[in-house]
Amino acid sequence: MFTLAQLTSFIAVAEELHFTRAAERLRMTQPPLSRQIQLLEHELGVQLLNRTNRAVRLTPAGRAFLNEARGILRQAETAALAVKQVSRGEAGAIAVGFTAASAYAALGTLLEVAGSVMPRTEIVLREQVTRDQLEAVTEGALDLGMVRPSSIGPELAVRPMVRESLLAAVPTGHPLAEGDTALPVSAFDGQKMLMYSPVEARYFHELLVSIFRAERVAPHFTQYLSQVHSLLAMVNAGWGIAFVPEAAAQMRFPGVVFRALDIAGPAPVELQLVWRRTNDNPALRALLRHL
Repeated sequence: MFTLAQLTSFIAVAEELHFTRAAERLRMTQPPLSRQIQLLEHELGVQLLNRTNRAVRLTPAGRAFLNEARGILRQAETAALAVKQVSRGEAGAIAVGFTAASAYAALGTLLEVAGSVMPRTEIVLREQVTRDQLEAVTEGALDLGMVRPSSIGPELAVRPMVRESLLAAVPTGHPLAEGDTALPVSAFDGQKMLMYSPVEARYFHELLVSIFRAERVAPHFTQYLSQVHSLLAMVNAGWGIAFVPEAAAQMRFPGVVFRALDIAGPAPVELQLVWRRTNDNPALRALLRHL
């Protein structure tokens, strides 16, 4: 099979139509240049150049092969550049997991950063609950997860990404929908409320249980759901009140009023980035640096 050096030599001679000028262009002497052309013609089994003492001309086969040779060199250069970009984290692909609620809180920021500083990197998005993301990151099916705080193994690295407040999503017409001051948690004692699933939405379930227990509040839970948008749909239908992350207020439902909550301490809802410590994807490392 012919080599890239042979193609480069042929293209130089074909464009210069002069061995001496082609050799000078390639910064080599004429004998090895002639040898490269001979090897190429031998490999192809055709004559590419007509040589005389006065001139060098392309044969019909040479004219046809010139475009092909240029194309092969361009592809080789493109491949080499792509490999270098991947090794530097400037290109490639990153599989990113996210929860439904994080799509409103932080996913846009991640995509904006990636698009701005890593435009050649493809971001492959997969919506999954925290439990499934942790499993996928551990197994290598995901490069990066956007998860709620959870117990993780030593093979995973974690970094806080964002904190946000909780809001009360109240059906329109409910007495607690009126007013603009922050509601105390005690206001929800005995109220019909929609609760997070203790399995599929364990983080939010345990967070709300701890808040209610600390305030000695006992709501009446009517349904257990796993997704924020499902809870809001039920609130919109008048089935009860729900506590949701602040970013969920971006989801507009005509029958839902969002009220601030008076909860002591820092914003209770946390979102974290998690990745496998041994992940060798250069694009992932570059994205983590820029976030």
